[in-house]
Amino acid sequence: MEFKQMKFEWYLALRYFKGSRKSSGFLSFIKYMSITGIAVGSAGLLIALSIVHGFKSTINGKIMDFAPHITVTTFTDRPIERVDTVFAHLDRYPEIKSKQIVIQGQVMIQTRDAVTGTTLKGVDLDRPSFGVGKYISEGTYSLGRDSTGMPGVVMGAQLAQELQAEIGSVITVYTIEGIPSLINSPEIKQFRLTGIYETGIDRFDDVFAMVSRPHAQQLFKYPPNVADGIELRLQDDVDIFPFKEKLSESLTFPYYNETIYTVFGNIFAWVELQENMIPLVISGMIIVAAFNLIGAILMMVLERTRDIGVLKTIGSKSKIIRRIFLMEGLMVAGVGLIIGIGISLLFWFLQANYQIIPLSQENYYMSYAPVEPHLMDFLITAVVTLLLSAIASWFPARVAANTDPVKVISFGR
Repeated sequence: MEFKQMKFEWYLALRYFKGSRKSSGFLSFIKYMSITGIAVGSAGLLIALSIVHGFKSTINGKIMDFAPHITVTTFTDRPIERVDTVFAHLDRYPEIKSKQIVIQGQVMIQTRDAVTGTTLKGVDLDRPSFGVGKYISEGTYSLGRDSTGMPGVVMGAQLAQELQAEIGSVITVYTIEGIPSLINSPEIKQFRLTGIYETGIDRFDDVFAMVSRPHAQQLFKYPPNVADGIELRLQDDVDIFPFKEKLSESLTFPYYNETIYTVFGNIFAWVELQENMIPLVISGMIIVAAFNLIGAILMMVLERTRDIGVLKTIGSKSKIIRRIFLMEGLMVAGVGLIIGIGISLLFWFLQANYQIIPLSQENYYMSYAPVEPHLMDFLITAVVTLLLSAIASWFPARVAANTDPVKVISFGR
């Protein structure tokens, strides 16, 4: 009996939803507008979530790929003495995936056409497991000597553009301490530009020029076993903070361990702000669309007042009337939600394959908006949308259930 009753309720709700009456043109318009509102709201929220997830993954991924997880330096500006001893000390930690000694400092760098200041970074590895290797856009990552005996240098795309340099250009680097004079001449060394990398992040592409560590050691006049820092990459980036605390217990003063989140904290904070605020603002569209159902369902109740009176006269209970209009409201929400999900999936396909939304790389660190849909976002959006729609539909459904059949039939004559 209960099954037949539910079947009857679904039948009437579906019949009302389809709007088979010829005189219900305006009511159909209201219903279609409600469906459109929910579709636009849910699609907008899902698209916004996929874009902010894409932003976070892309920017965080670039920073994690390029920069070390932890850098061991000193509390002062002085370099690390006996860096080989510290380097050997780090071998005891299985959490470390790779490490390298670095020497870096400010230099003047010039080509035949331009000159500028930058940071010169001397590294150990010709092909490091982290760093610029995967972002090479021109040439190759090679810091060794070429056939002419000239060592290689790799630099960021914006720095190369500023210097008007291209692959094969001769790069002159010089360093100096204090005021230049006859007895204080600069250290000068020439390199061959072998590779240009491009991450899309200014702090990487416009700042660093990389050479092998022995050449940086000569330019900065560092004695053996002295360096500016040791860069560490861990097996898992979730261990960064726990490992920093662990490392700080064994490498005490004058050593200082700096995490990637400290160095690039402003970028990580900006990404988190975007991820938290944008969906919050756009989710208001779903709330507005859901509560627009109140007016739509009330219009449906007014349109069906005579039907309600007849149903009550033949013995239908108030809860049956309430369920019928509640189901109709959920049908409106369900159709709008399905359309919204379809729109968001279509956008994901078009953006992932055709990049229909380009971006300014100087401002957003990438040339197009990345998209990364998450299944949990679809589930949460669907549940919240249906829940809000059910709440919004309940009020007019309750009005319909409390309708007096005598007054309704008298009014309908």
